[in-house]
Amino acid sequence: MSSEPRTVLSVEGLHAGYGHVAVVRGIDMRVAEGELVTLIGANGAGKSTLLKALVGLVPPSAGTVRFLGEDITRMRPERAVRAGLALVPEGRMLFGPMSVEENLELGAQVTDRTQTVGSLERVFDLFPVLAERRSQTAATLSGGEQQMLAVARALMARPRLLLLDEPSLGLAPKVIKEIFGALRKLKDEGLTILLVEQDARLALKHSDRGYVMRTGSIALAGDAADLLEDDDVRLIYLGAWRGEGESS
Repeated sequence: MSSEPRTVLSVEGLHAGYGHVAVVRGIDMRVAEGELVTLIGANGAGKSTLLKALVGLVPPSAGTVRFLGEDITRMRPERAVRAGLALVPEGRMLFGPMSVEENLELGAQVTDRTQTVGSLERVFDLFPVLAERRSQTAATLSGGEQQMLAVARALMARPRLLLLDEPSLGLAPKVIKEIFGALRKLKDEGLTILLVEQDARLALKHSDRGYVMRTGSIALAGDAADLLEDDDVRLIYLGAWRGEGESS
């Protein structure tokens, strides 16, 4: 009889916000090892704030965050990265005047420097265009290439849990397909992923499970396939589409 997958992330009763403004209210969720879990909800539901609270960029006001069994609720962001969490933020936050390779090397600062070459080879295999652009400044890359670089930079830290905030935002369909293909490959390699994504249908189709946020709280949770078929989720978050055979 096989054992249950190890819990990588456990969140209990988490509250967070900005000053006196509460944005995240009483979040309970978990992510198991090797899962790809997606978090969907309307704009302003608190998804990005939740991700920031998980890595210490927004201090929680109440509740507990555990990572691999360790309480990291009030851990500073740099320590969270060293512990094995890596966030790809909305907006990418690259160092524009620096080259692709320099941005990637910055991502490896928390790891053993002897691993940098191997990490570079790994991300260049995942995103071959970055190898071609390794000497080019980040500011001159296309939007899709910048998003690939943001993901690759996070991977350079060799995380145990990768968190992504709106990775498809503003990208062409072809590039989105490449990004999600890379995420699928990372999952197949065993990486645990927590994803916030504007395209709820696309995200759920690639995920194991999902959580639906509404006004700072978890309104619904379940297997991704079940959420795709849920009438309320389809109406409110996925929109209408014609026919089950329609391509994404």
